[in-house]
Amino acid sequence: MSKNNEQEESMSDPHAKDDAPVVEVRGLIKTFRLGFFRKRVEAVRGVDFAVQRGEIFGLLGPNGAGKTTTLKVLLGLIFPTAGEARIFGGRPGDRAVMARLGYLPENPYVYSYLRPLEFLDLCGRLNGMGTTERRKRSQEMVERVGLSHATGRPIGKFSKGMTQRIGLAQALLHDPELLILDEPMSGLDPIGRKQVRELLLDERARGKTLIFTSHILSDVERICDRVAVLREGRVTHRGALDELLGATDEHVEVVLSHVPEALSVALKAEHPKARSHGGTLQLELEQEAALGPLLARALEAGASVQSVVRRREDLETLFMRDEASRHEGSAEEESAA
Repeated sequence: MSKNNEQEESMSDPHAKDDAPVVEVRGLIKTFRLGFFRKRVEAVRGVDFAVQRGEIFGLLGPNGAGKTTTLKVLLGLIFPTAGEARIFGGRPGDRAVMARLGYLPENPYVYSYLRPLEFLDLCGRLNGMGTTERRKRSQEMVERVGLSHATGRPIGKFSKGMTQRIGLAQALLHDPELLILDEPMSGLDPIGRKQVRELLLDERARGKTLIFTSHILSDVERICDRVAVLREGRVTHRGALDELLGATDEHVEVVLSHVPEALSVALKAEHPKARSHGGTLQLELEQEAALGPLLARALEAGASVQSVVRRREDLETLFMRDEASRHEGSAEEESAA
């Protein structure tokens, strides 16, 4: 067998190279033709990323960025225009590959007349699970997603959050190695979001690999190991959150109370972003070296120090900064034209 054939066989074998990335996306392009005039729309434009075994990977971006389109390519639901995607070294849609993953769509569809255990039993049969196994797992999953109290209720009577939970239960039912979740926190209340976060972290602790999209950036920051940020079908940022958010300088937030009027006026003049609230004065220092002199000055004047907190850029700030840069670039192009 030639070397090239060996490489191709290795890439198509879903059990090859346990240390290889679970998911690889290379040069992915997806173009749609829409409407009567078949207008060309580029949903994904050369996306590249890899997901390693045992990590939680976030695919982020505003609406229309190409996140769901990318997931659909990974699932074999649509075919790429160019580029390729591999899961466990195999091609999306291959039966051996699909048997090893679980999927939760953004808006899960379930038969409204079925009750939770009936729905999960149906999903288990479609997955080829035996009767004993699927009944045992169905009961476990209902309890795990917090729906034990609703087992006698038709799913059509569920709230949005409860429907999301039963959708997550079916994705976990056959104990997949890879979970692909499109907006898993959608419709959940704060308690539900916390429970789902803990569930996802438990799956990672069990060695599972997870890919999910979300608009709830605080949840992403809490649980993701790495992320890829998409905008208009392209990856704008990619890597570990500590690297992406630590790329900008940290600033120091200082909150003072009982600040004399003269000092308050002086500090507001020196720090235009200073804010007064409830008898306190909040300041942001861009350089940590300025902290010592400020505290000494405040204490000498009789003020009290309420808190000193180091802050770094969060994902929301990163998104807003990118959006501002995009608008600036568009304005420059229009001006040049």
